[in-house]
Amino acid sequence: MKPRKIFKILGLVLEMSVALVSMGIAYAGGVKGIGLLGVCFSMTFGIVVALAQLIPAGILLSSFIGTAFSPFRRTEVPIRVR
Repeated sequence: MKPRKIFKILGLVLEMSVALVSMGIAYAGGVKGIGLLGVCFSMTFGIVVALAQLIPAGILLSSFIGTAFSPFRRTEVPIRVR
């Protein structure tokens, strides 16, 4: 199997699992009928958007921590002020 096909399948599985969980939460909350689909899709979209924002935020946070506590160059030694 090609990696691209595997990523498509994994993406669909993630979308379906998030959609089914959000549908279960909406149903348990008392939403019935056609409103269940609307709530399910809005919750799914919100969860997927939040997950998509976590990746760049994690990269920025780790690079910030890396630059805050280490010198700019790897061979550089931090200077102590007396």
